[in-house]
Amino acid sequence: MAASFESRFEALHNEHQQLIDRKNEIDGLGNGIVDRYKYPIVTAQHAPLSWRYDFNKETNPFLQERLGVNCAFNPGAIELNGNVYLAVRVEGYDRKSFFAIAESKNGIDGFKFWDQPVVLPETDEPDTNVYDMRLVQHEDGWIYGLFCTERKDPNAPAGDMSSAVAQCGITRTKDLKTWERLADLKTPSAQQRNVVLHPEFVNGKYAFYTRPSDGFVEVGSAGGIGWGLADNMENAVIAEEIVIDPKQYHTIKEVKNGMGPAPIKTDKGWLTIAHGVRNTAAGLRYVLYAFLAADLNKPWEITHRPSGHLMAPEGEERIGDVSNVLFCNGVVARENGEVFIYYASSDTRCHVATSSIDQLLDYVLNTPEDGLRSYASVQQRIALIERNAQITVNR
Repeated sequence: MAASFESRFEALHNEHQQLIDRKNEIDGLGNGIVDRYKYPIVTAQHAPLSWRYDFNKETNPFLQERLGVNCAFNPGAIELNGNVYLAVRVEGYDRKSFFAIAESKNGIDGFKFWDQPVVLPETDEPDTNVYDMRLVQHEDGWIYGLFCTERKDPNAPAGDMSSAVAQCGITRTKDLKTWERLADLKTPSAQQRNVVLHPEFVNGKYAFYTRPSDGFVEVGSAGGIGWGLADNMENAVIAEEIVIDPKQYHTIKEVKNGMGPAPIKTDKGWLTIAHGVRNTAAGLRYVLYAFLAADLNKPWEITHRPSGHLMAPEGEERIGDVSNVLFCNGVVARENGEVFIYYASSDTRCHVATSSIDQLLDYVLNTPEDGLRSYASVQQRIALIERNAQITVNR
């Protein structure tokens, strides 16, 4: 027999509050680079009950979900006045994504959505779907949100209901509450995803990291992380787009790769977290990797590329709406040197991993680059073994 409206209402609220109040903790020893945390920080179940249920007993006597939430993932991140704010991609049962702000005092747990989702203005050509916002506090004083705007491909064959065109949408705000929509970014490429705004002017211009693509899913003959400059943000146009980090055969980025969040400025250069995609018998596998541009005045010149992934899906992270995926488009670097990496697993839930500027710089500066051949990989490992053996002898 179904529970009464009142008892179900109370049980739902108690369960939701317990989820928000749950304390998080570091999960295991880690690898010395990052510490993962035991619990996801934002999930579909974190969405406020008022977004999902009709609380009117007369119109919803069984207290059923009316507008379900399927996933909450791929959060942009920013720290303001000591609190951490995530621009979470929330996807309803109807496949439409929207943005919603979740706030935490410590950045590790206690994330709670604001009362209402973000009201994102439309352009003259309305978006069918929007997702994966990168939040950047630019030196011009605005907080910019760059995201993917998806629309149906007007050139798709009759009956094709999946072909789409992806471009970079741009919005800006001062308070994460009121958003001004700007014109979509224009580039020489047919499609764009994973576009990131550099937080500082470069030669007096706005600088963008792009991902030139020929198609919606496949990058085609294009691909890699691109770089380009625009005169303004109101009508941002990149006339010349160069690839600064190309995809590469038999690596973690052989199919495609793209930026994560905006680079972190350090005294050793611009530190970047990105994502790489390779193909497997089980489908595409998304992992995170890192690189460094040592010259702060030339953020487009990558000087250090550690081999392999920084993070890959582990355990339950491998399971979800789109399995075997790790994706990051949000990071917070605090003044005390702490770094919070906000990532999503399998297009389903949000997580946090912690590190520090020192740890991440040590990683990018001292991890060998990919030798690109099995023989070279073995030589790197033997060199490490022999160094360790010498240290053991001298103890």
